[in-house]
Amino acid sequence: MYINITDSESGNNKGSSKQLVHYLGKENRLFDNRKPEQWFNGTSKINPSHEVGSKLDNNVAKLGHDDAKFFLINISPSQKEIAWLKSQYGEDGAKEMLKSFAVGIMDKYAKNFDRPGIESNKDLLWFGKLENHRYYSHKDPEVKQGLQKRGDVKPGEQMHIQVIVSRKDITNKIKLSPMNKSRGKNAEHSKKVGQFDRSAFKASGEQLFDSQFKFERDLKDTFRYVNAQKNGSLERRMAVRREHRQSTKQSPPRLAEQKIKIAINLLDKEHRNDATYLLQGSPDSLLKSLLDTRDKDDGAPLNTRKKGKRCKGLNL
Repeated sequence: MYINITDSESGNNKGSSKQLVHYLGKENRLFDNRKPEQWFNGTSKINPSHEVGSKLDNNVAKLGHDDAKFFLINISPSQKEIAWLKSQYGEDGAKEMLKSFAVGIMDKYAKNFDRPGIESNKDLLWFGKLENHRYYSHKDPEVKQGLQKRGDVKPGEQMHIQVIVSRKDITNKIKLSPMNKSRGKNAEHSKKVGQFDRSAFKASGEQLFDSQFKFERDLKDTFRYVNAQKNGSLERRMAVRREHRQSTKQSPPRLAEQKIKIAINLLDKEHRNDATYLLQGSPDSLLKSLLDTRDKDDGAPLNTRKKGKRCKGLNL
């Protein structure tokens, strides 16, 4: 799960939000044969994009010319996470589940400020937009090597959500900045803008996904592990590596079953339909099922491996 907060993806965030709102509506213009994705904010769907920009631009009381007016939150599940949602809820259901997850993320965002009156997403002015694709930019090596063109759609599962959230709360009275790094150490500064721990926010979003969708996550795929490897001391890095080795040895059966479901969902539809029935059995019987369902014309059945011997050519 990748969750990131930036000033803006297109243009800066010290002026009008309408440029960014227009940019995030690109898929509705590029794929006009598809049902358009509407903006949402947890309470209703907002069809006209100009309504989004107007509400954000009018929620800037007492903000100076050089003050940030809004922030962009990128909520990007991994391909494994998207495949898991689709295996559980289907294509359209996965989209709706991801939108409901975004509402929960904005609850976590509000609570992370640790300010009275800012308790949930309803205390914020925010708008989310689901996007189905990502696109190659001039920074990608594929574009530099001439293998892809700028603006081409990237392959794989790329569904994600972009959220624009106002610097001011829903009442247009309280300033809130996720870029504040005081974390409560500077009491006076925190009183004005609220303390915000971005690491805690990212970790809470990951935990919310796992609990909401019953997703079993490898330790190596957690924010805690990645953050420790990137920013932790040598002692901390070694500790989480040992923990990962131990957790791998004790991988629960449900995690194995989940991995199989994800793998099947990543197959093309033709093979996916043929393979789904295998999930009716336990993960341990999957290999046996694959071998036992071979056509008889394929040749003699495989010999059972005897203890202490290897079947040449199969590495079993």
